[in-house]
Amino acid sequence: MSSSKWTAADLPDLAGRTIVVTGASSGLGAVTARELARAGANVVLAVRDVAKGQGVAERFTGSWEVRPLDLASLDSVRAFADDWTGDLDVLINNAGIMAVPQGKTADGFELQFGTNHLGHFALTNLLLGQVRDRVVTVSSGAHRFGRMSFDDLNWERRRYDRWRVYGQTKLSNLLFTTELQRRLTEAGSGVRAVAAHPGYANTHLQDHTGSRVQHVLMSTLGNRLLAQSDEMGALPTLYAATQEIPGDAFVGPDGFMEQRGHPKVVGRAKAAQSEEDARRLWDVSEELTGVRFGLSTAAA
Repeated sequence: MSSSKWTAADLPDLAGRTIVVTGASSGLGAVTARELARAGANVVLAVRDVAKGQGVAERFTGSWEVRPLDLASLDSVRAFADDWTGDLDVLINNAGIMAVPQGKTADGFELQFGTNHLGHFALTNLLLGQVRDRVVTVSSGAHRFGRMSFDDLNWERRRYDRWRVYGQTKLSNLLFTTELQRRLTEAGSGVRAVAAHPGYANTHLQDHTGSRVQHVLMSTLGNRLLAQSDEMGALPTLYAATQEIPGDAFVGPDGFMEQRGHPKVVGRAKAAQSEEDARRLWDVSEELTGVRFGLSTAAA
């Protein structure tokens, strides 16, 4: 079937497969987890608020469990990975925050960079030895206005700009995917690293910017006039997690400037194609988190 008309109804039978979805207690993560469970997967909702996650999952059809994970705490990330036993077919790095007021993670990183990139970087590498199929990382069209300022990734020297920071984190997601795929290939692994973006989806992500004006423009006017449903917004992630696409592929909507529509493999900004920046970001991320590549080069 052409990906241009692909929907969640086209998901394959996922019985026997285990899939982790971070940030699955609301929005696109909840829809992603629900549809994967409906298709037969055992879905693990990795969430900050376990009670909220359970409340969401209790409405699912299929197999699920909820585990605590706070991506803004490396201790929490390590605890989640330490508690994991057995194989993991797909890891979906979905959780994220967008254009929030300036803050810091438990480890002192800028909050958006620490949550959207560094937390997932650490989680992925700590679990990588158990992943059997692929890692899907959710980016955004906002990567197109992101810039990598390697001398100040945590925004300690510059005037804080929440949207520029967000763009940097979403660009980081794509550079991470590129370098992860390069390392997987070099290690002889059949695991794939891919990315997806939802376009403009009607979720609660726009509710936490801390700006009344932005809330009105995005949550009210933007969501009502431009956004597609969260069910449609989850399709690129579902497609990336289950369909036969190459490593380092990027999936997004096929309509109106990639803001809405059915999933297909899409392009990315020139800045997201820099292999040099991808390697440099990886090295910095290892230094900041203390987590190294999760496979040896001898992996089969």
